[in-house]
Amino acid sequence: METTNLSNLKIKQASDFLRTGELVAFPTETVYGLGADATNDSAVAKIFEIKGRPQFNPLISHLPSAKRAFKLGVFSTIAKELASTFWPGPITFVVPRSNNCPISWLASAGLETVAIRVPDHPVARELLELANVPVAAPSANLSGKISPTRSGHVREEFGSNISSILEGGECRVGLESTVLDLSGSIPKLLRPGCITQRQLETVAGKIKMATRTDTISSPGMLASHYAPEA
Repeated sequence: METTNLSNLKIKQASDFLRTGELVAFPTETVYGLGADATNDSAVAKIFEIKGRPQFNPLISHLPSAKRAFKLGVFSTIAKELASTFWPGPITFVVPRSNNCPISWLASAGLETVAIRVPDHPVARELLELANVPVAAPSANLSGKISPTRSGHVREEFGSNISSILEGGECRVGLESTVLDLSGSIPKLLRPGCITQRQLETVAGKIKMATRTDTISSPGMLASHYAPEA
């Protein structure tokens, strides 16, 4: 494992790790993510294994742009308007999987939907551009533990068990992304975050809240484990 600074060369090396099926930790505006090539079943399996995460809990796939994201899922008119308003940024949209979507079924926990985000962090965006694959990335911590907002937290948790940790300073938001399910007729807020229900309703109209009996269709529905401070 190597901890890297922001140099383009180091980000390129991290993207090479991703393309060869290795795990890379990287900063986003929300928390540090533990990334793997979302199209590679064995790489995705490593995420579940190292985190101790149950495989029925789906992962968010990260893309460098909305244009790239739109190829992976079916985005309605409202979904595209929400993406135009809030991406790049700390929000994940759950949408129906598109035909021939390359994202691993393991990453989506066998569901017909995919969870997609376009992060707002220069290191994350460059890494995603260079990797040129969707990157599945839950928070870079053991399952159920507090999500990391500094690279040092990731080192303490995983040490040499991952190939690279990209340094990006302290996460600006420090709270995991809002998650909005757009796969049904009415948008459903699956996980609250810094983008609020009120903000979303100014674009999408009425939004309903997920309940405890809803099927797990997004990360963060099992338990609250993100940290507003760290």
